[in-house]
Amino acid sequence: LGTMVSGSAALQPRLARIFGAANMQVMEGYGLTETSPVVTVGLYKNNMYKVGSVGKAIDNVEIKIAEDGEVLIKGPNVMMGYYKDPEKTASVLTDDYFHTGDKGVVDAYVFLKITCRKKEMFKTSGGKYVIPPLLENDMKQSLFIEQIMVVGEGEKMPAALIQPNFDFIRDWIDHKQNGVGKSQAEIANSEIVVDRIQKEVSKYNKNFGKWEQIKRFELTPDVWSIDGGHLTPTMKMKREIIKGIYSDLYDKIYRC
Repeated sequence: LGTMVSGSAALQPRLARIFGAANMQVMEGYGLTETSPVVTVGLYKNNMYKVGSVGKAIDNVEIKIAEDGEVLIKGPNVMMGYYKDPEKTASVLTDDYFHTGDKGVVDAYVFLKITCRKKEMFKTSGGKYVIPPLLENDMKQSLFIEQIMVVGEGEKMPAALIQPNFDFIRDWIDHKQNGVGKSQAEIANSEIVVDRIQKEVSKYNKNFGKWEQIKRFELTPDVWSIDGGHLTPTMKMKREIIKGIYSDLYDKIYRC
């Protein structure tokens, strides 16, 4: 029996369930270069597999969650240190535990769930903390949403920049025969499309507290890509760059 493992970025639960229903369980794994690189992975054996988690720790590796929620790793796979950089080494190694920079939780069944990078979490002007990846991963289960970036650090409310799923929406337009143009710009500027995506956002907002729900959003007229500078080679969002590219939409959300 072969094993499929997904890493680098979170696997959408919707996709994991689709593959699982087809009897193709995709195991998620987690690790860093500094941990050689595997820390956890889902396993077929003994059904050690859970959608939404990155599996259990591999043999001889210990996971500890710090008071601030950061994931700490200890084991023979952890590096000795950064080459000729004792200061940087000291900043990430404490009592043989490596500070990953990721926040996470371990449930009663020893499955690790990564919630966000420490630097991705932000606080609104009202003093409420928001964890963007939790909202983003939920919202991306919608077939109408291809990419979404939650914003709002220092602002009065969370909001989002959304790249619509243009291919799916074109099929939806054909089915509904609602007269919406099919170019990316026409889709992003269509009130009909905006209203339909609002229904999706409102649906998934119900899974979160009122202080962290997305209150407003704007649709981007182009596809987020590696070549366009939106994404890293491992398909992670370049948050500051995306915010800069769509500064006009960001200002429309918060300055109008």
